[in-house]
Amino acid sequence: MGRCITEDKGIDEKTDLYIWKGMWNQSFLCYNPYMSKKIEKNEKGVIKISVRDLVEFILREGDIDNRHGRGASAEAMLAGGRIHRKIQKRMGSNYHAEVPLKIAIEEDEYQLVIEGRADGILIESAEEEITFADNFNHMTMPEDCKVTIDEIKGMYMKLDLLDDAVGVHRAQAMCYAYIYALQHDLATISVQMTYCNLDTEDIRYFHYDYTFEELAVWFEKLIIEYKKWADFQFAWKKLRQASIKPLQFPFSYREGQKELAAGVYRTISRKKNLFIQAPTGAGKTISTVFPAVKAVGEDLADKIFYLTAKTITGTVAREAFELLRKNGYQAKVLTITAKEKLCLCEEMECNPVNCPYAKGHYDRVNDAVFSLLQKEDMITREVILEQAKEYNVCPFEMCLDTATWVDDIICDYNYVFDPNVYLKRFFADGTTGDYIFLVDEAHNLVERSREMYSAIIYKEDFLLAKKILKKYGQAKLMRELEKCNRVLLSYKRECEKYVIYESIGNFAFELMNVASDLDEFLQKAPEFPERKDLSEFYLNLRNFLNIYELLDDHYVVYAEHEQDGRFKLKLYCVDPSKNLQERINKGNATIFFSATLLPVGYYKSLLSTETDNYAVYAKTAFREEQKLLLLGNDVSSKYTRRSAGEFERIASYVKKTTDAKKGNYMVFFPSYKMMEQVCDVFLEKCQSDPSCETETLIQQPGMKEEERESFLQAFSEELSGERKGSLAAFCVMGGIFGEGIDLKNEQLIGAIVVGTGLPQISNEREILMGYFEKRLGAGFDYAYRYPGMNKVLQAAGRVIRTVEDVGVIELLDERFLQSEYRALFPREWERQTVCRIDTVEKYLEEFWNRS
Repeated sequence: MGRCITEDKGIDEKTDLYIWKGMWNQSFLCYNPYMSKKIEKNEKGVIKISVRDLVEFILREGDIDNRHGRGASAEAMLAGGRIHRKIQKRMGSNYHAEVPLKIAIEEDEYQLVIEGRADGILIESAEEEITFADNFNHMTMPEDCKVTIDEIKGMYMKLDLLDDAVGVHRAQAMCYAYIYALQHDLATISVQMTYCNLDTEDIRYFHYDYTFEELAVWFEKLIIEYKKWADFQFAWKKLRQASIKPLQFPFSYREGQKELAAGVYRTISRKKNLFIQAPTGAGKTISTVFPAVKAVGEDLADKIFYLTAKTITGTVAREAFELLRKNGYQAKVLTITAKEKLCLCEEMECNPVNCPYAKGHYDRVNDAVFSLLQKEDMITREVILEQAKEYNVCPFEMCLDTATWVDDIICDYNYVFDPNVYLKRFFADGTTGDYIFLVDEAHNLVERSREMYSAIIYKEDFLLAKKILKKYGQAKLMRELEKCNRVLLSYKRECEKYVIYESIGNFAFELMNVASDLDEFLQKAPEFPERKDLSEFYLNLRNFLNIYELLDDHYVVYAEHEQDGRFKLKLYCVDPSKNLQERINKGNATIFFSATLLPVGYYKSLLSTETDNYAVYAKTAFREEQKLLLLGNDVSSKYTRRSAGEFERIASYVKKTTDAKKGNYMVFFPSYKMMEQVCDVFLEKCQSDPSCETETLIQQPGMKEEERESFLQAFSEELSGERKGSLAAFCVMGGIFGEGIDLKNEQLIGAIVVGTGLPQISNEREILMGYFEKRLGAGFDYAYRYPGMNKVLQAAGRVIRTVEDVGVIELLDERFLQSEYRALFPREWERQTVCRIDTVEKYLEEFWNRS
């Protein structure tokens, strides 16, 4: 083994850097973490991969099989940071925890850097003491020492069900053993696999001894299998970076757009977070995508995640990336589609018995992904489905694997933030990356993240599980379920409206016992009719326990009776900022943007814990003359004012507006009930007026995709001259038509918003109000006013979509004249006109004559 001479002064050349020629004539460069700057300064490019990702990617095989409890899944086995730390603390002074290790493999044009952290390295010697230098990797190794690499894995399954270490876990430890043996010139080294049950904290060990030669042969074969992937990654990145350098903004900059793009770039370069209030017309999508791409070109990041709440915004993002590609940008762009929309089977039964694509999936999927990367750049749902059919693999799992190799990922918020869905290959504990997060329609993330980080269990589910298990003679499990049921029964008896609990620690312990034994049952039990129901109960229980681990002062634990009679206990994440920040920290920079991010302080406080986040109010390209903003001060949507007379006035506003100019209008209401009540009055008015030719549409609860498309298609009929009169579409604020739809030009010329959008009073809203009142003195604002006004702004924003659009916005509620609400109006609403039912026609006539 030769030694590589370094030029760094003050470095011990004999202990820092080793170079060794392997059997395939590759150069292996092994060094300690204090030497990592050598690689960064190298003129060659660098391709990095973690030890865990390497072995899981190359060595996986066999079927997808969801029939077992979560204990058998890779995700569960890779969990348990708390257990890791606990085990590490128990070890003696010769045990060294969380040791970073790296190896660099010299290829012709790049260095392949493989790195990771060994959970522990145990160094035993007959000598009483082992001498250390300034850092662990400079330690003096006694000749008779025995070195053991310890790899710790937390899992939920009972350990007596484990016959041997899981292959990829053992391979991970073997990689560390090889690197360490190479670094310290060891002829032999040992591996210890330490498995710990996350519920009981029982531990089981597996021991293996290796010679250096054995590990060297094994490791080099592993690298040879990975080489074609590293070659592809390097060649493609080189092409991508070269294409970004000359890339120009694809349009002439609108007013303020250049400053917006520059602000995004500066934020990324400084590794900060930015909140952008971007009115419609600011071009927020291209103004965030373009500077993010340019930042990648300057090596400020390596991958862009464009995060959305709805499919339609994902489509807009894809169009932005496609536009840049037409201008020369070389990139692979992947859209991740929901599992249920990619499944090729009638039912999602992810196991080799019920799904032909699950059987042998891992034996074929790497070839499928590599082939896909060679022939496609814009990887959409249709592309994924076609490739999955050709290679007979699961399209969803193949899609997730493809994400590793692409440049830009368009996906739902869940894939970054949700603890149950997030992409563990990018965001698992202890991993970070050079990522940029572009969070579109960021106002949606507040409620979505509350759902992600909350958990619910129902008393009735425990009785159902107990009933199922009775058939299979599971007396012990039944007793444990009954204990939990009795606790929930006691909660139920003391609950009238809702009850908040300071602690449920004893109950959580009982739940852990149930989860542990239920996992063992699911591991051992053959197929049985109720397996799906019992598995869902188990997974929900695990999620509840996982969320329980996150409990702190950002949570409220409460119980209540639901309307359907069920009794629930909820771990409610009222303030998701801490949990979101942990995900944000996985990347370099996050850009939050929306047309309705007001007041920005509200969103900054709930979406991040950082105090130095930036905020920008983007300029609009629209002129004041394009719209008429009317505030109706003689109507109200208050519950106490909802009467036949009030509905009559609102219906009159709608009719006078739709009569003033033929066109398409949307009328938004705070609830389905009020919408239907006003619609009935409106229809009566139209029937009694022979000249009225207005057609109506009414949103229905739970509309299917084809029904939504049909609803929106009606807005194009005006353009083809198929309609004689106006169209009045009655919709619900905050619903599927309240945001995310893009009706341009003559497709929509007016939006009438009835009410301030306040959420309906509920136990949960009252809990929110109490929480933020106590902490900020702004309970009503945080629980009701701010979420309500966001729905108002979104609904109103459906009208003016382009610089050519002209339209009317009517806000019908006397509360809009109050200072608390007017303070939440965007800058573009500076010009307002207060009207009444007897003056609205005059203002409409004047506006349309001007326009």
